[in-house]
Amino acid sequence: MLARKSIIPEEFGLPGLASRMPRKPVFRDRVNKARFIAKNGSCNLAHKNIREQGRFLQDVFTTLVDLKWRFTLVIFTTTFVSSWLLFAMSWWLVAFANGDLDSGDADSGNVTRGGDADPRGQNKTYCVTDVKSFTSAFLFSIEVQVTIGFGGRMITEHCLTAITVLIMQNITGLIINAVMLGCIFMKTAQSNRRAETLIFSRHAVIAVRNNCLCFMIRIGDLRKSMIIGATVRLQVVRKTTTPEGEVIPIHQIDVATETAVASNSLFLLAPLIICHVIDKNSPLYDLSAMELQCSDLEVIVILEGVVETTGITTQARTSYISEEIQWGHRFVPIVTEEEGVYSVDYSKFGNTIKVTTPRCSARELDEKPSILIQTLQKSELSHQNSLRKRNSMRRNNSMRKSAGGGAGAGGRRSNSGLAAPKVQFFTPAEGGQNMNTVT
Repeated sequence: MLARKSIIPEEFGLPGLASRMPRKPVFRDRVNKARFIAKNGSCNLAHKNIREQGRFLQDVFTTLVDLKWRFTLVIFTTTFVSSWLLFAMSWWLVAFANGDLDSGDADSGNVTRGGDADPRGQNKTYCVTDVKSFTSAFLFSIEVQVTIGFGGRMITEHCLTAITVLIMQNITGLIINAVMLGCIFMKTAQSNRRAETLIFSRHAVIAVRNNCLCFMIRIGDLRKSMIIGATVRLQVVRKTTTPEGEVIPIHQIDVATETAVASNSLFLLAPLIICHVIDKNSPLYDLSAMELQCSDLEVIVILEGVVETTGITTQARTSYISEEIQWGHRFVPIVTEEEGVYSVDYSKFGNTIKVTTPRCSARELDEKPSILIQTLQKSELSHQNSLRKRNSMRRNNSMRKSAGGGAGAGGRRSNSGLAAPKVQFFTPAEGGQNMNTVT
């Protein structure tokens, strides 16, 4: 038996109406993605399965500088102690081969110091005097390499082997001193130490600036010594897929800034706001406020320059993920002029305020300029309303103060004519007569 046909047409039924209703765009939840650059500037990258480890030994100095301090100090101490022990063994062997370890002759006084013959006629020469054991040879090795002369142990001119060992130890000690002390100096004067006083704002903001949607951050330098030739580079790192199906996990896209276009370097005397105009060439061109929160992009900021005091090139880095980008905010001013001196309030360095900003993407703003015009008009109206409210509040406060002052004067003075000018400030009462008293 056939089913009864419904009286209501199918296009007006519930399924048909639901299919024609406009649907809001559905965005996927953002997957927690590891940062490529941490907030402190360190790279979140691990090197694994490196087979050619010998390449690091070909550049020993850089390897030592890159090591942590605890490993550097262990290598520093181990190198010196090992060299002292090695040449202590050499001095002990020289003394043993020459017979200097025979303590009987030295105690009986048959042999004089310095290789001279004794009065009894027995000829005996020393290579190293007063080296009777390995401990004394170790102490003599330290004295030779560190150039400490206590006057007790010394070599003589009668032993060529001892002279050769002395020359070798001096050359080896100079090489070890040069490498180790140079390594310690480079670690203490590393450029990343200067980057500790180069600061970035905690959040980045997106707002309308000069009738364009802009991505902005704030940078500053806490030291009075300047960074010469400072430059700022922005990169967007995201995971992309090419039309051929190749997946690029870390795709770096350069982002242009206004300062990079206008000049080659920054004059980082006071905190600056770095602005990137979101145009057709920007990777943020198609992102709206909602799409930005669901995206997995990361904006990397790199600040480079030469330290004025040392001449060493330094680099400071940070990054901003989508959760750290505030849409519709603007940085508050922090530079003021006080008594002829410009003052910077770093307590407000990262503070932002909300401003009226379109929630759509920059592409939609270019296609529909009316959206930006309407937004700016609303912003102007809201600004005017806030000014009116502020002025009315100030007027009311001044009226209350003047009214309180007039009542106090009338209570203290019996002459009512002195209080009349205070009352004339108020609006006329009913009947066209001015108020004479204030309650």
